[in-house]
Amino acid sequence: MKSYITTPIYYVNDVPHIGHAYTTIIADTLARFRRLQGHETYFMTGTDEHGQKIQQAATARGKSPKAYTDEISAKFRSLWDEFDISYDHFIRTTDESHIQTVQKVFEKMYQKGDIYKGEYEGFYCVSCESFYTQTQLVDECCCPDCGKKTSIVKEESYFFRLSKYQDQLLKWYESDAVIPKGKKNEVISFVKGGLKDLSISRTSFEWGIKLPQSINDPKHVMYVWLDALVNYLSTLGYMRDNKLMDFWQNTTHIVGKDILRFHAVYWPAFLLSLDLPLPKCVAAHGWWTRNGEKMSKSKGNVVNPKEVADAYGLENFRYFLLREVPFGQDGDFSQKALIERINSELGNGLGNLLSRTIGMSAKYSNFDIDSKNVAKFHADLLKEANGYINLACQNLETLQTNRYLEEIFKAVSLANLAIAKFEPWNLVKNSKFDEANAVVALCANILAQIIIALSPAMPKTMASAAKFLGFEINTQNYEKLILQNEIINFKASAVSPLFPRIENELLPTHEVAKTKVQEEVKTSEISIDDFAKLIIKVGTVLDCQKVEGSDKLLKFEIDLGEDKTRTILSGIAKFYDPAELIGKQVCVLANLKARTMMKKYVSEGMILSANDGSLCLLSTQKPVKNGAIVG
Repeated sequence: MKSYITTPIYYVNDVPHIGHAYTTIIADTLARFRRLQGHETYFMTGTDEHGQKIQQAATARGKSPKAYTDEISAKFRSLWDEFDISYDHFIRTTDESHIQTVQKVFEKMYQKGDIYKGEYEGFYCVSCESFYTQTQLVDECCCPDCGKKTSIVKEESYFFRLSKYQDQLLKWYESDAVIPKGKKNEVISFVKGGLKDLSISRTSFEWGIKLPQSINDPKHVMYVWLDALVNYLSTLGYMRDNKLMDFWQNTTHIVGKDILRFHAVYWPAFLLSLDLPLPKCVAAHGWWTRNGEKMSKSKGNVVNPKEVADAYGLENFRYFLLREVPFGQDGDFSQKALIERINSELGNGLGNLLSRTIGMSAKYSNFDIDSKNVAKFHADLLKEANGYINLACQNLETLQTNRYLEEIFKAVSLANLAIAKFEPWNLVKNSKFDEANAVVALCANILAQIIIALSPAMPKTMASAAKFLGFEINTQNYEKLILQNEIINFKASAVSPLFPRIENELLPTHEVAKTKVQEEVKTSEISIDDFAKLIIKVGTVLDCQKVEGSDKLLKFEIDLGEDKTRTILSGIAKFYDPAELIGKQVCVLANLKARTMMKKYVSEGMILSANDGSLCLLSTQKPVKNGAIVG
């Protein structure tokens, strides 16, 4: 069977965050599971790069829209590659092949009579690229989704006959195509409220895909959501070569709940207009908070997925995201919860089971695990464990990722309890060698099922575990051990710890950083003579660039009114775009001793800033002469 799995294409107005990572890891886990089952699977992700918001963001940074989108899109692709995401295609909506498909889709729907020209007036949110009615607004003027102010926009527009497909959409919702159920009910309520035809073009900006030449209306560009949604078809070559369109018959879209309406209302209506089958599943997950608070840059509590993965291990991070929250509900990220999952479930549970099983095999049978007596002594336990593993796989099929992992760890607990109950070391003391080895073989066979079932979530870690136990993770063993519940022998080898214990939080939190600064301010009093030793000057940033090989450092060239410019390195890369800082005046601690950084740069001062979790460079209320003294 062929299977098509998609993430949304991520909007390039910002760098990747934990929400992007969560969606992508869910999709990657499902794709790996489908391949393990032997299904021919095509998995795509990518970036959404058109629209007024992108045009404005690029202009604010002094860049062309294409240069700006090239930069941000590359950050997404680089992170997914570093995270070993097993995508088959990374699409960009600036790809020429995508543009061709979108224009042909527009033309086909236009010729069918589903697109017509009119005039639109409504409350438009640039941030969400969406129109809203007066009754939908919050406080009479603000977007109901992002809370930002809307503006009244009146312009000529092409419309899609969304209202035409209301009854067909309601019929589609009778299936389990939209999950979870609560989100499906929200969509049904929205559609039953009455669908209005959808504006799908703009004339107020230029950064978008032009209408087909056959329409002959060059001042219009396509509405970003029509452009973006068609990516799922352009990836498969739709209306070009169609070479991958066989995958479309079994499509799963994984999205965040904030874009469910676009995927469960607008997108299927577009597909109905194109006479294409509707997706088998549109699955919407919840949002992540941090320590109970909504994440925001101003609070300084946004979770950087790369930092977490670097600190705690990528696959531990994957496990936590999939395990911590029921699919569809909002989840809370805290280092305390992450550490607890790693130490308790992965370390004490799975890691301990693997170490004990292989350790006993080394003592009792020189790593040879003979399973000939498992059915004789423990058929019921093996069957019980297999029941948990099969239920785990069923839960993953329906994207209940937390239940998928819960069931796997019931099998882990069962095996650990079997060791405690039967005490194979005492069986050996009493010369009951067959019974002792049967316990070891029972645990090895349960472990093999656990390792295979857990491999889509933790592929590299489970590959190591399988190697220690002496078998391979593949479709043949998935069918043999999990589907058919066969019992096999193993040739194990010495095991090294897969989940080292973590004693303390490995990343600073914005609350900790804030408290530390406040404590230092309270306790470190200085005299006026001490302050007089500091020379703080105002200077203009002549150039600012990222430092190659560092995610944190920016390299400044600053004019402090001296004979030559100063080179200063500052660890603020995650807070500022370098291009934004050129031409700005900053305050510099000018008599700080120069120091060598990254073995090849000499930093000649310190740029001053205020930091309460979000960082702000210090400057003056109005421009002053370079070299002016602060004091």
